[in-house]
Amino acid sequence: MDKTADTEITYETKTVRAVRGMESRTIKKWEGEGWEVVSQTPGKIKTEISLRRPKPTTRRLLWIVGGGVATIALATIITIGVINEKNTVPAETASPASSEAAAPTEPPSLEATDTAPTSPPEPDDIVLTPENSPEFAALLALTDTCSSDIAAFAAAHRGQTISFPGSIVAMGPHDGATTRYDILINAGDFSETFSQPGPSFQFRDENTVSDLQFVGSVPDTIGVGTNLGVTAEVDRFEERSCLFLLEPVATAVR
Repeated sequence: MDKTADTEITYETKTVRAVRGMESRTIKKWEGEGWEVVSQTPGKIKTEISLRRPKPTTRRLLWIVGGGVATIALATIITIGVINEKNTVPAETASPASSEAAAPTEPPSLEATDTAPTSPPEPDDIVLTPENSPEFAALLALTDTCSSDIAAFAAAHRGQTISFPGSIVAMGPHDGATTRYDILINAGDFSETFSQPGPSFQFRDENTVSDLQFVGSVPDTIGVGTNLGVTAEVDRFEERSCLFLLEPVATAVR
């Protein structure tokens, strides 16, 4: 008997996506459920992570036990059939139906389920944009930067990632530092002639070289008037200052 097939481990697989810079949090979550990382494929904004874990063996063990019983039953039937053939029944009149009834049932195919279908993204892995979230699109259209709708959105989506086109409307040193800045960002292209809609987003206490996680071409300088593609994690809304704080995940100059 080939015992290798009985002990062979089969796996189920899953593919998830995480925003660049947040891979470790996603991996930790799935490792806690028994999955192991097979590969990571970085993209411009997201990393595709392939996972696997051993499949439960209960069904296979039941087949092994059941197969043993079927084998014993089959041997008994064959022995009785031989005795009857010698004593009373010619070989030509043996009923094929009895042989078919004694045959053990084939085990269920495991190959068809070796690879589980890719699971849809978890809610925390979905990047909210004006195109896929009407709620976020409505937020970016607000004209009251102190609206209670902004506070509600920030509380409901804290820790989630958002992405939108924006621009720098103000920038200054953080608490007098020389290399760290507070950067005020509004939605849409920069304009000197009218007030841009949406919340007053802020990157607070950030180094422009290492903290903004630039993708694509890295600019020599940024400042008021620079148009950006912003991908960031929701931090919180400060009702006192009416600032919507974000943590940079990926920044691109538009």
